[in-house]
Amino acid sequence: MVQPWQTGKIVRIENETPTTRRFWIEMSSMQSFDFKPGQFVTIDLPIHEKPNKRWRSYSIASWPDGTNTFELVIVYLEGGAGTNYLFNEVGIGSELTIRGPQGVFVLPEEIQHDLFFICTGTGIAPFRSMAHHIFNHNIPHGNVYLIFGCRKFEDCLYRDELEKLAERLPGFEYIPTFSREEPDNANHLFRTGYVHPVYEEICKINAGSAEEETKANLTPARFYLCGWKNMIDEAKQRIQAMGYDRKAIHQELYG
Repeated sequence: MVQPWQTGKIVRIENETPTTRRFWIEMSSMQSFDFKPGQFVTIDLPIHEKPNKRWRSYSIASWPDGTNTFELVIVYLEGGAGTNYLFNEVGIGSELTIRGPQGVFVLPEEIQHDLFFICTGTGIAPFRSMAHHIFNHNIPHGNVYLIFGCRKFEDCLYRDELEKLAERLPGFEYIPTFSREEPDNANHLFRTGYVHPVYEEICKINAGSAEEETKANLTPARFYLCGWKNMIDEAKQRIQAMGYDRKAIHQELYG
């Protein structure tokens, strides 16, 4: 069944980093905007005559809270018609045509394995939603690793918030990883380089062997990937090379 288009109104806008903005959207036609953490909405923007040239989809960055308002975090793309419109043409009170929530990139009914949330850029949005949802509802879980790839410190979305959540949510590790910052041996709250060695190292430690990884001694885990295609493609190859089945990998592609 095709979902109907509905009207949402922008009620708040904040700059999160030099290139990203947070948009809060109120769905005034409903009392509660109900969705599952990890789902997305599609926006029909007045930027082209053809529908498939107008539609842009964004993961919901907030978590279900019983209200009719949700948050999107959007990065400005140079030359991108959609983000140019959202960054330069809309403001508080502007109305958007929205369809959703949609998508199956969601938490399992029961969390029976360790979870690896691996992301880059605004791909952190669904994982922010999932992590807060687990905390808010005291959902039983094993280890949850949020490995967030950024370039510079200034690109790190929701850093203070997620560091505080890691202090409050048992088993939750927040690991920002910066590709263009220098290592700081005194600060163990972040890593440098790319995301791939981080989850490989954790899996090797969990397997109990620094020398050998086999399918038999791998800790059961599920891998959720969200971000740019190159990161996702490489992660899928590396995760399967460690011995995990393709069915253990779930992805949401950006761009």
